[in-house]
Amino acid sequence: MNIVFLGSGAFGVPTLEQLAAEHTITGIVTQPDRRVGRGKNSTPTPIGQWAAEHLPEVPIAKPEKINTDEARDMVRNWESDAWVVIAYGQYLGSKLIADRFAINLHGSRLPRWRGAAPINAAIVAGDAISGNSVITIAKEMDAGYVLGQSERLIESTMTASELHHALSLDGPDLVMQILEDHAHGRVQMAEQDAGLVTAASKMLKSDGWIDFVNAVESRCRINGLSPWPCVAVEHRSQVLKILRAQSADTESQEVSGTIVDAGAGIVACGVGTLQLLEVQPAGKKPMSWQAYANGRQVKDGEMLIGRNKADPK
Repeated sequence: MNIVFLGSGAFGVPTLEQLAAEHTITGIVTQPDRRVGRGKNSTPTPIGQWAAEHLPEVPIAKPEKINTDEARDMVRNWESDAWVVIAYGQYLGSKLIADRFAINLHGSRLPRWRGAAPINAAIVAGDAISGNSVITIAKEMDAGYVLGQSERLIESTMTASELHHALSLDGPDLVMQILEDHAHGRVQMAEQDAGLVTAASKMLKSDGWIDFVNAVESRCRINGLSPWPCVAVEHRSQVLKILRAQSADTESQEVSGTIVDAGAGIVACGVGTLQLLEVQPAGKKPMSWQAYANGRQVKDGEMLIGRNKADPK
């Protein structure tokens, strides 16, 4: 098949790679290069970078606005049997996708977690199962018909970055199956149940709070926000990011946030206890809790000072 691919983030790279291996990519649309880092160097998106290295013969467009007449005409002139959209980052207008078979790979089992941060939201909420959905393009974000879904268990210590990677690797098989169904005229469309919709808004740095009220909720929040925006606490008057944690049913009579077992990284919570597995001190690389505790000779009874949602940002 002739495929037009629209995407920007790393989530779509495995699928683009598989599409290029099995089909013909006739054009790629991604977001414009942006100046990032301390040097403010112009940097392409992960899709733009991969395409430049592996598909130099394929035309690539980087319009600031995809729905302008110029951009729309260019993309629609590329020969195509289907359009595949993954983490592109711009709204696709009705004139752009008119009479095109355009599908979108989304990192959740819709209608649960529509929005920009479905993977973070699933872990923060304590979901046991996640997955991908392939949907049609609709005016409302992520509200299209569901054409197919995959499923993946969320392990208790899995971080958002790990689930993101796992779901990105699950994407190609699902997309390929839908394209095959389309080629043989057997695509089935299922309408989403509006009563089951949950929202996954974009994560902000201010979301990195923790109050140690409940160990399970604290664990989900830590893992779901790792590596960004990341939960941060104060230890010995310095910022300490918590990157991975596990929860336990054991109780402690100590005040929430108290380190009750420095060697094992056990922290008291209002309900249950929390075990810190991976942390990152300010200005340092990520490390195990054991390495952090040994290097700083952390003692039982020291405090980790977090904040709750109501605290000033």
